[in-house]
Amino acid sequence: MKRGVFIIIFGLIISQLWFQLQSVAEERYSDLQNFSKVLNLIQQYYVEEVDTKKLIYGAIKGMLRELDPHTNFMQPELFKDFETETSGEFSGLGIEMTVQNGVLTIIAPIEDTPAWDAGIKSGDKVIAIDSKSTKGLSLVEASQLMRGKKGAPIVLKIVRDSEEEPKDIKIVRGSVKIKSVKYTDLEDGYAYARLTAFNETTARDLERALEEHVKKNKKIDGLLIDLRRNPGGLLDQAIKVSDMFLKEGVIVSTIGRNKKDKEVASATKKGKYTDIPLIVLVNEYSASASEIVSGALQDNKRALIVGEKTFGKGSVQSVVRLPDGSGLKITVARYYTPSGVSIQAEGIKPDIEIDDVDPEAFSKAIVKSKASREKDIQGHLKGDREKAEEKLDVKTEAGALAWWKDVANKKEDKLSPKEKLFKSDYQVYQAFSYLKTWKNLKGLKQ
Repeated sequence: MKRGVFIIIFGLIISQLWFQLQSVAEERYSDLQNFSKVLNLIQQYYVEEVDTKKLIYGAIKGMLRELDPHTNFMQPELFKDFETETSGEFSGLGIEMTVQNGVLTIIAPIEDTPAWDAGIKSGDKVIAIDSKSTKGLSLVEASQLMRGKKGAPIVLKIVRDSEEEPKDIKIVRGSVKIKSVKYTDLEDGYAYARLTAFNETTARDLERALEEHVKKNKKIDGLLIDLRRNPGGLLDQAIKVSDMFLKEGVIVSTIGRNKKDKEVASATKKGKYTDIPLIVLVNEYSASASEIVSGALQDNKRALIVGEKTFGKGSVQSVVRLPDGSGLKITVARYYTPSGVSIQAEGIKPDIEIDDVDPEAFSKAIVKSKASREKDIQGHLKGDREKAEEKLDVKTEAGALAWWKDVANKKEDKLSPKEKLFKSDYQVYQAFSYLKTWKNLKGLKQ
């Protein structure tokens, strides 16, 4: 009797599932019938002859506009160009873009590229390309307009927050060879590495730079990794860079539509630099792979993250080559830090905030300021930040001004690489002062 009841219930469940699947299939078939009918009507009755492939490509693009800005369709010629962009050298302008509130926005110009040299800045909003409005354009369509032959000029009309009127910026297209790692010897065993992007050679290039530093200095007393304006790149390179500094622990997790399908990347315990003092400098234009590295080192209590809150691009895209040579870049998952926090639209919050200040304006402001404040009074009651900075021996405004005055008296060709870097970049200068007080910082974090 029980067996018979079980068979009946099981049969009802199977029937219900079959009905649901059939219903979904019928609904999809009906929608496809509508699409096919519209396509046939256009082919038969539209006033002019049309290219069917062009219509289908347009339909795909329209469909993807209902999703997120990072899910894009690329026609064969565009997909071919896309495949070369992660190799470290390609032709173009050298910018990373996104769509924010419907406006084409620059995440960051890649250093030493035509866009960088022309003065394009992070945060610039592109409202026209060669007089063609960018309103409603997808990232792929905007990229297509920006492509062209090497040496051919292009004019971007941009809106910049610091300026009242839109401005035209002319850029001459050229070869974009990305040097993803820029190293500077900060003397006394300290090293600085600026990572401009994460391409196929980033982890290898960073390791070579550190090996050169060790060869020259016999050791690494501390490393400052600069990820500001780094728009991201390849996930595997972000994992490899993180792995260089971790003894163990999770680096990043990716979770797709099915929450049970969780992929976890962990440290391999092969890292060569797991004990050196480490500071990571970020800003609002540090995105994607930059945020993965920052989150991994922060959550594993391996590095101090300083600067400004990051961009918040924490989605995973997969690229699929289609039979006709076109390609689909589709968002398939979200990134999560080792502590389980989603990066998407949240970003990485630094442990210590350092504002971006123009060094010359900063020093001039201190010199011209005649007003006396509470902290200028001898014997004043010290605030929490002042006490923390004093304990950590971090450079104060007065100390920074004294340093700049000393450097200002030197001719540019007499400045060391370290002095040139610090003179032009207040955030790096402050981040380095935290690096030098690593032992105290490590004690505070614990």
